[in-house]
Amino acid sequence: MTLEQLRIFLAVAERQHVTEAARALNLTQSAVSNAVAALEERHAVRLFDRVGRGIVLNENGRAFLPEARAVMDRAALAEAVLHDLGGLRRGRLRLCASQTIAGYWLPERLARFHAAYPAVELDVSVGNTHEVAQAVLEGGCEIGFVEGAVDHAGLELLEIGRDRLLILCRPSHPWARLASLTAADLSDAAWIMREAGSGTRSSLEAAMAEAGCDPAGLPVSLVLPSNEAVLSAVQAGNGVAALSQYVAGAALAAGLVTALPFDLPARPFHALRHRDRFRTRAVEAFVQLLPDGAAPAEPLISRDGTARR
Repeated sequence: MTLEQLRIFLAVAERQHVTEAARALNLTQSAVSNAVAALEERHAVRLFDRVGRGIVLNENGRAFLPEARAVMDRAALAEAVLHDLGGLRRGRLRLCASQTIAGYWLPERLARFHAAYPAVELDVSVGNTHEVAQAVLEGGCEIGFVEGAVDHAGLELLEIGRDRLLILCRPSHPWARLASLTAADLSDAAWIMREAGSGTRSSLEAAMAEAGCDPAGLPVSLVLPSNEAVLSAVQAGNGVAALSQYVAGAALAAGLVTALPFDLPARPFHALRHRDRFRTRAVEAFVQLLPDGAAPAEPLISRDGTARR
């Protein structure tokens, strides 16, 4: 049994059609038929039923299918290692980022990496901080980027930037013109929150606890699954919310929202890598393009939407 036979078997099994499989593989129909026949004859087992002029995966074939896929997936991983040894002339880098980073911080770094290594495919997925950490732990991605707190012995954290949460309301909100607010005042607000597991929510809850305000006591009127949904709800209603400076910057500058006079501490952005998994050269090259240490990559944003250091 060869990898080429497995590749052809999978193509036929997925399409249930020899001609379409041959077209997809850029092979002749006879080459595909011969490869399937050779695989069946070598192991004395029929994997397909020939029905009329068609071909249908039978019970044996269905039992063999997941094993064949597993072998080809493992072969793809081996090939990725060889691509790495080839000096990033080709390959694929799988990244996962939490929403704030994926939408506002990461794109510039992706463009910078692509300019330096145009032959390396970038595969980016998005989730909340908890989901990103799980993806790194389970091998779903090679490197993750989060703004929330992550504490797991299997993960290595590298601080690669900072941002700041701003507490926002609409300009017509009664608090919009106040000169100061206390943590106790914030317990009386109707909060619009991100979902549990998001870095934005966990950062806010940690800051509130540090300020002496029980985060469990914050009255939550609405929970939404994205930064943009939360920002839209703040603009449309009378609630308050905490969002990243990156998310709020344009709306602040346009006067659509107001930042309340309550300073939250800067929070770090972290890159996550598995401590034990093989690190490809693509991962190391990507990390080299990120800011060093804990210095903010961009200026923080003040309450009026202007940059500050």
